[in-house]
Amino acid sequence: MDLPDAAAVGFDGLLEREWLATNGLGGFACSTVPGLNTRKYHGLLVAAMFPPVRRMVLLSRAEEVVYVDGWPHPLSTNEYPGTIHPEGYRQLRAFDHHPYPRWGFQGDGWTLEKSLRLVRGQNTVVLTYTLLGGTSGKPIALEVRPLLALRPIHELMYQWNARLAAEPKGKDHHRVPPTGRTPETFFAHEGTFDPAAAAWYLNTIYRREEERGYAGLEDLWCPGAVRFALEPGRSVHFACSTEPIELQRTIELVNRQYEPPRESASESPSWSPSLASVRPEDASLDALVRAAGQFVLSISSSDAAAGSAGALAAVMTNIPWATPSGRDALIAFPGLLLATGRFAEAKSLLLWLASHLRDGRVPSEFTEDKGEPRYVGVDTSLWFVNAVYQYLDYSGDDEPGARRLLDAVAHVMEAYRRAAAPDLTVGGDGLLSSHVAGTPTTWMDAKIGDWVVTPRAGRPVELNALWYNALRAAASLAERFGPTGWDREYAALAARVRASFNDAFWNAHGRCCYDVVADHGPDPSVRPNQLLAMSLPFPVLDVARFAAALETVTRELLVPTGVRTLAPSDPAYRGRYGGDVVSRDRAYHNGSAYPWLLGPYVTAYLRVHGRGPQARREAAALLEPCLAYLRGDGLGKICELFDGDPPHRPGGALASARATGELLRCYVEDVLDLSSGRVPHAPHAPHVDPGVPDGPAVIR
Repeated sequence: MDLPDAAAVGFDGLLEREWLATNGLGGFACSTVPGLNTRKYHGLLVAAMFPPVRRMVLLSRAEEVVYVDGWPHPLSTNEYPGTIHPEGYRQLRAFDHHPYPRWGFQGDGWTLEKSLRLVRGQNTVVLTYTLLGGTSGKPIALEVRPLLALRPIHELMYQWNARLAAEPKGKDHHRVPPTGRTPETFFAHEGTFDPAAAAWYLNTIYRREEERGYAGLEDLWCPGAVRFALEPGRSVHFACSTEPIELQRTIELVNRQYEPPRESASESPSWSPSLASVRPEDASLDALVRAAGQFVLSISSSDAAAGSAGALAAVMTNIPWATPSGRDALIAFPGLLLATGRFAEAKSLLLWLASHLRDGRVPSEFTEDKGEPRYVGVDTSLWFVNAVYQYLDYSGDDEPGARRLLDAVAHVMEAYRRAAAPDLTVGGDGLLSSHVAGTPTTWMDAKIGDWVVTPRAGRPVELNALWYNALRAAASLAERFGPTGWDREYAALAARVRASFNDAFWNAHGRCCYDVVADHGPDPSVRPNQLLAMSLPFPVLDVARFAAALETVTRELLVPTGVRTLAPSDPAYRGRYGGDVVSRDRAYHNGSAYPWLLGPYVTAYLRVHGRGPQARREAAALLEPCLAYLRGDGLGKICELFDGDPPHRPGGALASARATGELLRCYVEDVLDLSSGRVPHAPHAPHVDPGVPDGPAVIR
């Protein structure tokens, strides 16, 4: 982002543009382009103390001032009651988020670059300042005052009377001891440290928290001031960490980690050979893959919240505030890990989730404090079966670990067939139903107190689409990996489910699927969940009905940046996501448009219109508004949702794994038509279920 862009959007526009950097442990750094923290989740070092959870905001921000011949020129920007002070954004001339956040500041006769780099695999941040040019003969100095929050991610810090002081660990290395409320924190530098400058900075305002109906006032503690003498072309560094810092070694490490990528994309383990062939000339694909890398973690089992042999892979889902979600990770799985060729991480994640199976259920989420699994969603395990099938389809893996995944699939399928969990029943027609008072069990899970905002008790359409897909996937895997009896058993049940589904869920009047079929009757609300009945590897809806259902979804739900969660004609529709928690949760699944749903939509679109060049160009056009946001205002990330009403403002979590993964999957598989790059262990012919009336081929 250069000066003309900044001038065009204004100061408030710059505050709406938020950058993000992640460290591979669940920790991150995040703020606005001018560096003014508008959320309590913003910070320069948000550490995962028990990876990938128990996150704490340690280094909130830094007060930075350039002195030219003794005259101050502030670089930082902050908001206090009734004022913006200092106004360092007035010196800001450029910003870029890739490959790491960098700022260009300029004053009369001087230019300075600031960069932020997180050390991958550590809770460590390095701030680097480089004087690119200075006035002739006048001394130029830099003062950095680190402002510490030292608190859990969802809380706020307020001044207290306990003693806080930075202890010297060496000439340029200092430790802030732990207290009953705070962890120990270390910082190091190449300047001189003045502990006499220690002070509390009171009443920092987080305007987005106040807009969201939360407390938005915080006090931050400064342990002192670090001062540097600057010389043109020479960089100086400041580092902060949860561990003792050897500064020069840390700088060398971070320099190696952020070296320019190798010329040959095919050498990178993050890319499949098919992707490597198009990477150099496809800016959207490159941006999607970079965005996907923000969510994939690799954690030593000794550091992890939930242990596993060796290193485990995990996926952060909604950054910055949400804990890892099993459901969202599995929805994002084909895009984040398979389309990018990350097969080792994919297998590790599946085995890790399989190790947490309980009564056939995969954890739907993990707690923030200890990473303990929670088993709430009835659909999560079916997403797991889909992920295993897709992993084996992509990778061709037949090693012992793959056999363990098959055992997990068998465990899930038997538990669902027997309805082992109290919140799940299987009817005589083979369809699944779910109901737990006061508990949302599908992805539409907003809840305020005891009020489930989007009650979907009964037979949700996507739950049964996933159930059919899982039955067919399990039968296919059984046939591929050896005679077990599953193939015939599950295929027979799948045929019954398919017939029952098409009898029960088709709304002939609305020319689409009912959203839920309950004992008291079907719910005719037009929602996007029916897309899964057309887009999964084994679609349950009669192919002859695809075009009508897609036409209804397009007319009622499709917007440029996503698919609405409810038709505007519905009395429950809420087209704007904003305000306090009640207002937001009312709109969360009752009108907000989700970019992740463009993945199923595009796949269904090509199953209706074929996979010719023109149809794929049309599919690319459907994705372009979201991809333009990713490349532009999103600063390399895709948000969780957009308003259902124009102008479709972004909202929800700043970076969504689910959105990134599904956009990447459909871009690779559908727009680029690279699904042929999978391991050819079996033919990939058009798949049409037997007995379906003639219609367009359903490609898988």
